Amino acid sequence: QVQVVESGGGLVQPGGSLRLSCAASGHIFTAKAMGWYRQAPGKQRELVASITSGGSTNYADSVKGRFTISRDNAKNTVYLQMNSLKPEDTAVYYCNVELFVSGSYWGQGTQVTVSS
Repeated sequence: QVQVVESGGGLVQPGGSLRLSCAASGHIFTAKAMGWYRQAPGKQRELVASITSGGSTNYADSVKGRFTISRDNAKNTVYLQMNSLKPEDTAVYYCNVELFVSGSYWGQGTQVTVSS
């Protein structure tokens, strides 16, 4: 079955940087799209950034200019480079992998905490 595994989360001070990685494995060929979502306590999960197999990207207004999403189609891996982190970026970050035929899959999430 398809597995989605995130890594790279942690504790960072405001203004710092982190890079998240997400790798999909199993019965897949290539992903139609891969994206990062986040969920803070008491809030709904929201889209942070996404990227299609063709390289088109989409970002939440709150992270534009600070975060960059990229992918390696051959490895079915997506990255999220997060710069100039703010306390309001604190959340559990989830990776989503959308396949062409069989639907989408979620990772378990990785905690990102921005605090001084």
